[in-house]
Amino acid sequence: MLISQVTGIDGTNCVVVREGDSARAVQGAKSVYALALEAVRAGKPLAAVIATRGLGETIDLETAYSEGRVLSPIRHPDPAHLHLTGTGLTHLGSAATRDAMHKKADAEAKLTDSMKMFQMGIEGGRPKNGSPGVQPEWFYKGNGTMVVEPGQPLMSPSFALDAGEEPEIAGIYIIGDDGTPFRVGFALSNEFSDHVTERINYLYLAHSKLRNAAIGPEILVGDLPGDVQGMSRIRRGATTLWEKPFLSGETNMSHTIANLEYHHFKYDVFRQPGDVHVHMFGTATLSFADGVTVEQGDVFEIEAPGFGLPLRNAMKLSGETTVEVRAL
Repeated sequence: MLISQVTGIDGTNCVVVREGDSARAVQGAKSVYALALEAVRAGKPLAAVIATRGLGETIDLETAYSEGRVLSPIRHPDPAHLHLTGTGLTHLGSAATRDAMHKKADAEAKLTDSMKMFQMGIEGGRPKNGSPGVQPEWFYKGNGTMVVEPGQPLMSPSFALDAGEEPEIAGIYIIGDDGTPFRVGFALSNEFSDHVTERINYLYLAHSKLRNAAIGPEILVGDLPGDVQGMSRIRRGATTLWEKPFLSGETNMSHTIANLEYHHFKYDVFRQPGDVHVHMFGTATLSFADGVTVEQGDVFEIEAPGFGLPLRNAMKLSGETTVEVRAL
């Protein structure tokens, strides 16, 4: 089952459920957030709450998308209570990359910190019997003000040195009244980053991640497939500038999803009742690694079977950044 949020022609929002080719509005549901919170408080699966409400009119998602009426599939009424975070060095990458990593494993002192973190994940990111494994690299991207709707531009600030896509799967979560995290589902995401800044020095990673991100357009409710095989591309006008497959799912990862979730939600600050979390699980595929430099107007497109509509966002340069701090 896929769920999304759409603004109707009359300007009101609705939640849309899609199974196969049929997409219909959930009766009386104005947001995925409210519907998920209803399910949490009722102690029922989201699908059961949807079934109880029933389905109404048929929605043409493709048309709504083309008209700019498809919204980000999760929002919080207060954007400050949506946390946008992620993990890196979690995917196995190519066989050649893994081979190179293994050959260096006996020369620990020569490994970069990134390679050491990757090797830690290989050795301890898939714990047995439900026990916690090694913690991954983790980063903060911002709050709900940084989330861009599908089809809308990802803004690259004037001080950025690069503007590049990262095709990923994100977990979508809501925190219950007692502090329990509940997973709504999984969605495509573009973890938009500044890779040139990051490569200057790994201590600049925090700066490079404070950028927009896009998710959706739809949330896959249920388990994440073990082997996700998607496609990431960049279009410049009518031309495909770059295209490459990306892999996700636990078959292609050095960490389990449960391990990544544990190491995020182990912190009390991320278990505050009512909060929303969009947590991105990483990637091994970047156009930047292939020497691609995007220009304003280039369109990122990310798609994968089972996740519904492709995620499309153009890159746009923001105006000059000026900041003045005033004393009170």
